[in-house]
Amino acid sequence: MRVALAGLNHKTAPVQIREKLALRSDEIPAVLLGMQALGAKEALILSTCNRVEITAALDEEMPADSLFDAVLHQRSTISLEAIRPHLYIYENGDAIRHLFRVAGSLDSMIVGEPQILGQLKQAYAQARDQGTVGTVLDAVISRALHVAKRIRSETEIGQSAVSVSYAAVELAREIFGSLAKKRILIVGAGKMSEGAARHLLRGGASEIFITNRTHERALEMAGLFHGQVIAYESYPQRLAEMDIVITSSAAPGFVLTREMVRRAIEVRKHQPMFLIDIAVPRNIDPFIDGLEHAFLYDIDDLQRLTDQNLRARREVAEQAEAIVREEVGRLEARLRERDVAPTIVSLQEQLEAIRQEALGRYKGRLGLLTADQEQALEALTRGIVNKIAHGPISEMRRQAALQKTGEEVREAEFVTAVRRMFRLR
Repeated sequence: MRVALAGLNHKTAPVQIREKLALRSDEIPAVLLGMQALGAKEALILSTCNRVEITAALDEEMPADSLFDAVLHQRSTISLEAIRPHLYIYENGDAIRHLFRVAGSLDSMIVGEPQILGQLKQAYAQARDQGTVGTVLDAVISRALHVAKRIRSETEIGQSAVSVSYAAVELAREIFGSLAKKRILIVGAGKMSEGAARHLLRGGASEIFITNRTHERALEMAGLFHGQVIAYESYPQRLAEMDIVITSSAAPGFVLTREMVRRAIEVRKHQPMFLIDIAVPRNIDPFIDGLEHAFLYDIDDLQRLTDQNLRARREVAEQAEAIVREEVGRLEARLRERDVAPTIVSLQEQLEAIRQEALGRYKGRLGLLTADQEQALEALTRGIVNKIAHGPISEMRRQAALQKTGEEVREAEFVTAVRRMFRLR
């Protein structure tokens, strides 16, 4: 069984591509079952604003580059040819290493951000609920969560870690210098919006307005951050009052259109309006960027800030990478040992059957045996069988435990030879 991972992320694909493949939580179960129908033995999907990744356990016949077929079946607006240049595909140790780096936030847009771990846990739980996690992925994901915990506890990667919402607020501060007396509208009241509101308050913002399709949720968030609620159906009419608009809504279409922003800028007498879209799929029509006095930034524009973050945290990241390397080797050895376990069991069963058959054949010739003689005969024959089995079993385990270095590990060939020599099924 192979571990395979196929995906694209903020490093390999622009937001225009990622938003077409992003899966809502309610879409994922059908895709997971579709992957099983295509031949995947186990499967898990991680879909966030920065990545869409599929991790699977496959037999030798199923090609790893077919992992996205079930996703594309749900997305008729985009083809494999369109996404192929942006895809990365990893197998076995490389797939495990990538997943560990993702769990430890080493592959995040902002190194050290904590959200990805919760997103991976959610993806894991959803796949388990659908019955698409078996022994292989259970071992891999459980270890990935352990690796993330080690990185958090053994390094300072979480110290001063920033999130996408933090980067959005820093961008607004960079543009205005000060957020005091700036009127800010947040569209959406999810986790990203909460993060943005928290950082806005710390950054000196005093006039925060919140709108959300669920009015009760908007009220709850406004209470947390001393904000004011705007009814969802009314925010387009209030747009002209806002200096900064941050969108992070799960709405299926654009919540801000070019025409809405054009009218708002006219009412503002052409005072600049800054729009920051941290949603995937995007909430703001990208053609707004062509309007004079409208300045639009999307999630990919935050990459500049994250690059600064990475440089500042390089030493800590290197410590985390060492943990990843250690844990990858440990899990690979464990998975390879699991692969040889059926052969070890078969060999032991085969030799025990031979022992029992020989004992049955010769006991009659030995006459009546005392209990001590019976025990001695059992011990003698078991000792012989164990000595015969010891060599091949030890060698299978030794080769399985070897980490891949410059020498190629040939445990599969050795296992095959053992099965042939002892005529194991």
